[in-house]
Amino acid sequence: MSTEYLFDQNFSDITFLEHDIKYKEYENCTFTNCDFTSSFFVAVAFIDCNFINCNFKGTKINHVSLRNVWFTKCDFTSVNFAMTDQIIYEFHFKDSLLDYAQFYSLKLKKMQFINCSMIAVDFMESDLTEALFDNCNLRHAVFIGTTANKTDFSTSYDFIIDPEKNKLKRAVFSRDNVAGLLKKYDLLIK
Repeated sequence: MSTEYLFDQNFSDITFLEHDIKYKEYENCTFTNCDFTSSFFVAVAFIDCNFINCNFKGTKINHVSLRNVWFTKCDFTSVNFAMTDQIIYEFHFKDSLLDYAQFYSLKLKKMQFINCSMIAVDFMESDLTEALFDNCNLRHAVFIGTTANKTDFSTSYDFIIDPEKNKLKRAVFSRDNVAGLLKKYDLLIK
């Protein structure tokens, strides 16, 4: 099947159906107020694209290439990113809902999460080296076997990260959120 190439286009207020997005390559495109909940992402590439106020809640994302992509005010509740293309990729989230999303065993180096709700997100076995978690709610997020060297958690909150089960060399924390590193010791910090 041949791939359809779309360049420098704006998509607004569209509900994409199951087959609308398959086997396409989008470059320098903007998606605003679009609904992808009925879509099935297969062999899709997004290059230099922006998604604004889009709904991906529960969407199946398989074999998707994300290269310099920003998601702003998007809902990714319960989305599994495990099948995203890991060869050449770069994607970031701002003001987005990522509750219950799964990033299991992904390389997410230098990824940016800005003002995101990330309740119960799975980062097990992921590489978050030099990632930024700026003002993110990480309540019940799973960090086991995670590499978070030089990762900035300084403005994020409500997380529990066991330094003995994760790599945290030169990770950045604030005095206000360091208690999340000591939770397993059942200490009272004043």
